[in-house]
Amino acid sequence: MDLNKYIDDHRDEIIRSVQEIVRIPSVKGEPQPGKPFGEKVDEALKYALDLAERLGFKVKNVDGYAGHAEFGEGEETMGILGHLDVVPEGSGWTYPPYEARIAGGKLYGRGASDDKGPTIGALYAMKAVMESGRKMKRKVRIIFGTDEESGWKDMEVYFSKESMPDFGVTPDANYPVINVEKGILTFKLKKSFNKGDCSAVKIKRLQGGNKHNMVPDECSCCFLPTGDQDKILNHLHSMKQFTDYDLSAGFCEDTGIEVTARGVSAHGSTPEKGRNAIAHMLAFLSTMGLGNSDMEQFLLFLNNRIGIDTTGEGLNLALKDDVSGRLTLNLGTIYVDETYGEAVINIRYPVTYDRQQILDIIEKAVEGTGIDVEILGYNAPLHVPEDGFLIETLKRVYSQQTGLPAKTLAIGGGTYARAIKNAVAFGALLPGRPELAHEKDEYIDLNDLILHTKIYAHAIAELCCE
Repeated sequence: MDLNKYIDDHRDEIIRSVQEIVRIPSVKGEPQPGKPFGEKVDEALKYALDLAERLGFKVKNVDGYAGHAEFGEGEETMGILGHLDVVPEGSGWTYPPYEARIAGGKLYGRGASDDKGPTIGALYAMKAVMESGRKMKRKVRIIFGTDEESGWKDMEVYFSKESMPDFGVTPDANYPVINVEKGILTFKLKKSFNKGDCSAVKIKRLQGGNKHNMVPDECSCCFLPTGDQDKILNHLHSMKQFTDYDLSAGFCEDTGIEVTARGVSAHGSTPEKGRNAIAHMLAFLSTMGLGNSDMEQFLLFLNNRIGIDTTGEGLNLALKDDVSGRLTLNLGTIYVDETYGEAVINIRYPVTYDRQQILDIIEKAVEGTGIDVEILGYNAPLHVPEDGFLIETLKRVYSQQTGLPAKTLAIGGGTYARAIKNAVAFGALLPGRPELAHEKDEYIDLNDLILHTKIYAHAIAELCCE
């Protein structure tokens, strides 16, 4: 049976399945018994496993942390690792983020491209190979992850209970093939304040951002109700006149002035593609005339040493190499009140550097400021050699199905390719398409979804069939 014909014949079914899972708002929630990442993430996992079972695969739910579907025979196993959790939807969508609206040949919704659509496409690719009747020499297992956007606890638990595939791919990035992923380090800068300090600017609370790996699209600052309201509003007017920052004023619950900065979200691995609302708020506060209190010095440090910069230069982190390019930095979240402040920063560093080198530079940058550094997460860099059978096969299949030249790429994003040995990111975003993961109006092009399914079907056949 022709793989591409099977996929074309089941086009509507594939699209419908993607719509159904996109409609589940699977943002990480409060843990419940048997549902470690909350109700909606569990619902998405069960949907995928139920779908896979209906398609004829053997499935397993691993304590709600992850699950898999598999078929084939042989001593070796190919893994396909996708994830069903999504980042918060944010604001400003043209269509409701969980409606899965189809418009202009595109399916819109949070998770449509990152990573529900590509994962469901890979599942139907497996189905096409299974229905083709080809003789298998290896098993194929698709693993449905549920904590990729947070701490990867899903993979930790899953692989403590299940065997690791011998090699694999993840459809959570770009085509053709990504064999280099930068190191990822997430850390918190924090400082306690003396509430009685005399402050030039009377801030009650400052808060912005949803996740460290997203460029924050909103940040708000609530000022104490004092006689400074005219000063605040006049400065707001000046900033709007002389910058392109989206700033507005309202009132806090205690009648103090509240200023809100709005930016444009983007994936934390490409912060230069967004507009950081926290950075804009820090610029607003700093140019209003911050004083010498602990809080104000903390905010000045963040503005002067980070601000709108995404290269890490202000922290002496402007590093780069020929293999993976330059370091990127995303100021993802901030919280400040009258007694405490913290900012969470996510950096993607070149593969030729190690974690300790990065930490030493950060510690040096905050020396003498009273700011403490807390490490929240770390993923080692990934670099898979190009000359192995996996990458050579993937490149050949990609070129055959698309008619495009195949080459390896390096990215700052972190994928499940790091979770197993000899794995790479393979799709699903085609060259020239906009990268909308973690942004408003995220979508997957329907023709691209079907082409991605065909690419994966042929890759499975080449790698796992006789």
